[in-house]
Amino acid sequence: MRKLVLSIITATVLISCQSKYQDIPESYYPLLDSALVKANNNAPEILKALTDAPKNQKEGMAFLISYMPERDLTTLKADFLLENAAYAYKARERFPWCKTLPDSIFFNDVLPYTNVAETRDPWRKDFYERFSKYVEYETNLKDAIFAIAKPINKEVNVEYNIKRSIVDSSPKEAMSENMATCTGLSIILTDAFRSVGIPSRLAGTAMWTNMKGNHTWCEVWIDNEWKFIEYYPDDLNKSWFLADAGKADPNNPLHWIYAVSYKPTGQYYYAGRAAKFLLKTLDTTLLNPKTLKSLKEWKRKADENNEKPYIHGVNVTQRYIDLYKESIENSKLADDELIANFVVFKNENTSQSDSRLDCRVDVYLDDKIIDFGYSPRPTDDMNKFLKIKLKKDTDYKIVVSNIKNNIEQSFSIKTDEKPNEEFKLILE
Repeated sequence: MRKLVLSIITATVLISCQSKYQDIPESYYPLLDSALVKANNNAPEILKALTDAPKNQKEGMAFLISYMPERDLTTLKADFLLENAAYAYKARERFPWCKTLPDSIFFNDVLPYTNVAETRDPWRKDFYERFSKYVEYETNLKDAIFAIAKPINKEVNVEYNIKRSIVDSSPKEAMSENMATCTGLSIILTDAFRSVGIPSRLAGTAMWTNMKGNHTWCEVWIDNEWKFIEYYPDDLNKSWFLADAGKADPNNPLHWIYAVSYKPTGQYYYAGRAAKFLLKTLDTTLLNPKTLKSLKEWKRKADENNEKPYIHGVNVTQRYIDLYKESIENSKLADDELIANFVVFKNENTSQSDSRLDCRVDVYLDDKIIDFGYSPRPTDDMNKFLKIKLKKDTDYKIVVSNIKNNIEQSFSIKTDEKPNEEFKLILE
């Protein structure tokens, strides 16, 4: 059957390539040809979505099909894709913040019907009708963002609850149970934003560096940059998890911060359940038994189903480290506090950037760890430091470690009375 479908597609392309892909840029042609072959028996549905799309929506539909996961190419129907596109373009025409978006942002972060591995439910029409009323009279994008985020839990009647049955729950699944955990809540919020033309995507980590779990949240595109927001919102780029995200380890994919991309990026999204794909390459000795058991179970099921990573991602770790650093610098210090700036060096040549060594830095007070972070890498700006808030005139023990290089060394320091103090930790 696959050979028959391929023959039909090839013949169609040869006979009528121009009319088949009319009003679509030629750069999509090879991608579309490949997608139709992967669609196999479902190719007529995919081709119907492409040919039936209105002229102004054809490139958007071509984008979706060109980069569509194979699981969707073989299952999604034309009506599903056409309705999704129709309501996405309605939002583009109706809301001022969406009208002015570059196509690259609209295609990748408004138009997609999916985020991660959730069930492909037709949420777009329902959410457009639900949430348009909240932003109907808004002209400012930030106001529109919070007009959606603040009442969303009441509108969809979904609250945080670990008793949910599915991790990557779709909006329909979460609304049927009236509950979801962070991933399901973030999917609902991202879809709500997209339904009214606000670019949004999921972000998250597979595991915090304190080994206490993972988390997923949303990002929105505003003022030409990505900022994060949660289902239970504080403000943009402000939430309880920033301190954890700011201590991410740039050298360990398990502890990276990832954002989702519909279009391939050369990098997969390994947050949440997708962390199972990292198990073969990671040192799992520090994982708590419960977390390791979950990851191994997910990995076992993935291996049984011959499952491969297919959710594309962007490594946004450094942005969150920088946001946390900025929040510390801007926070008001108590009279007895200072900002300690740490850099680790592998030798005494501390004026050279390549003498720096990226390490985990743990700070102890009376044999109890009070904070930690990761020192700058050789490639970082020389003005970058690991910043930790400490007490003035206090003795601390600092433990520097780098598992890959078999490094673990302790230092004793005493802070002084200045508001800022630099500590150069030179390894023996």
